[in-house]
Amino acid sequence: MTMKPLDFLHPASEPEQLSRSVRMARNVMPPLILVTVLGFETLMRLWVEPHATIARLLFYGGVGPLATYFTIAWILEGIKVRARMELEQARLYKELDTVQVLIKRLAEASDLEEVLDVAARGLVQASGARSGMLILSGNVFRVVEENGSVHSNPDTFPTDIPRTIEHRGAENGILLAVPFYSSGSLVGGAYLKFNLEMTSEQRTLVEALSGEVGTAIEAAQQRTRDLMTLYQVDESIRAERNMNRLLESVLTRMMERSGAEAGFAYLVDQDSVLRLVWARDFNGQIHQGGAVSTFARNVAEARTPLMTRDAPSETMLSRASHAIGVPMLEGEHLEGVLVLAYQHNTPLEGPGVQLLALMANQATLAVRNARAYLYSEELAINEERNRIAREIHDGIAQSLAFTAIKLDLAERLLERDPEKARNEIVLSKQTLREQIKEVRRSIFALRPIDLERFGLVETVKKYVSDFGEQHNILTDLNVQGEVPLSPSDEAVIFRILQESLNNVAKHSQAKRVWVSLVAGEAVTLMVGDDGKGFDPDLVGERVTTAGGLGLKQMKERIEARGGSYHIDSQIGQGTTVTVTLPAG
Repeated sequence: MTMKPLDFLHPASEPEQLSRSVRMARNVMPPLILVTVLGFETLMRLWVEPHATIARLLFYGGVGPLATYFTIAWILEGIKVRARMELEQARLYKELDTVQVLIKRLAEASDLEEVLDVAARGLVQASGARSGMLILSGNVFRVVEENGSVHSNPDTFPTDIPRTIEHRGAENGILLAVPFYSSGSLVGGAYLKFNLEMTSEQRTLVEALSGEVGTAIEAAQQRTRDLMTLYQVDESIRAERNMNRLLESVLTRMMERSGAEAGFAYLVDQDSVLRLVWARDFNGQIHQGGAVSTFARNVAEARTPLMTRDAPSETMLSRASHAIGVPMLEGEHLEGVLVLAYQHNTPLEGPGVQLLALMANQATLAVRNARAYLYSEELAINEERNRIAREIHDGIAQSLAFTAIKLDLAERLLERDPEKARNEIVLSKQTLREQIKEVRRSIFALRPIDLERFGLVETVKKYVSDFGEQHNILTDLNVQGEVPLSPSDEAVIFRILQESLNNVAKHSQAKRVWVSLVAGEAVTLMVGDDGKGFDPDLVGERVTTAGGLGLKQMKERIEARGGSYHIDSQIGQGTTVTVTLPAG
């Protein structure tokens, strides 16, 4: 009896055929035997002895062994089929275990590189292929050789992404092309090399695994895109101090990632009141202020991401079909609420909303930093106002008062002692000229500088040039390399340049100043003059005029940022200030 190979994937399998044969024999054989025996015995009645006895011996002696033979043959065939079933079942269990391990490892893979390694090895192992290669768009390859080594050189494989499962000819075997689809989109493919023609079971297994691999690749690519989005948000807002630009950057990134058509940023003010600070409506118009929606208040109260389809009609959300709101939390403290609105597009769900929550957390830290910077600026402005008031009172105001007294004295001496009166007037004119220079110097040192607009190098060039013209001092500037500093570090470097040049103008009586700004692994600023010099130990605690920083304060600012500050000065030998900050 010839047996066909077992086929567990189709209904007409051998065990079922054998079962049908056994049932047929069980139902048909007893009646058939009974009819045969009755017919034989009826026929024997017509025969005479000894022919009837001989016929019975021949009939029963032949039928019994024949029936026993077929019965034993059926039993043996059943045992063979059962053994083959057990072997096939063991093979299927092994393949199932391989599939489960592959799916588990794909789910546990932390990034796209690990997903590709796991998928390439798993497909080759599970399918029984000799070797194989995974390919993604952008010419990303992962090749598994016969010896199990993995590399990215597709020399022996095609480099196009297959779109359908197909067999292709290959040297010394068969090449199976398998596409990877996820959510209807082609995300990659694989080529598997077999020594012989693959079985239908192997092909079915590869088809099933291709769906799992496609889903894993799409998930890893999505995680990579999410991480890149978070990185881009972090890069765009890390050093941003302007609140409106910060919120615009965050909401723009969130809208691009989520497909939202409008975005709204609400912040809690110092009175714990939620206010709309920045928004882009469905027409693309920018708003800075407006009514606070009920939905935003609900998100602030719930302190958890929410979605609504019932947008308030009294706000800019009135045209929205859906809206997603995420709170900006710092521990238990609510910093604000970000709302993304949809009119035609489909809103994010599940993991997408979690990504928005992470982006909101990044924005929370940036908002707190921007607020701290604004607060520090307000403190600095108040401190500067107080310093200027003291300076005017202790310097210019006293000098002008002294000049007024001198002029009064000259007026009284004009008739009694004209010569002495003339001398007093000359002294008063000199004092007024000096005070005019002091006022101009102060105005020059305090004038606003747009570092953000022009950059540090161009601002330094312009400031040094204007300084020389303003104070009639010869200047020499040397700039080398690109200056890789953060905006806050640039501001500190420029502030120290201002203070150093201000000290030159006020104290040094220098005729020449040289400024050097050199960038490399560190950024070094040097300001030197040929003035009268001083003893740093005697003036290190003082606060200078017009700039507001003393030598000690400048040193503290630089050292707080990991840099160094050094003054080299001797009386009669001029002064050199050297500042170094780490690049980056």
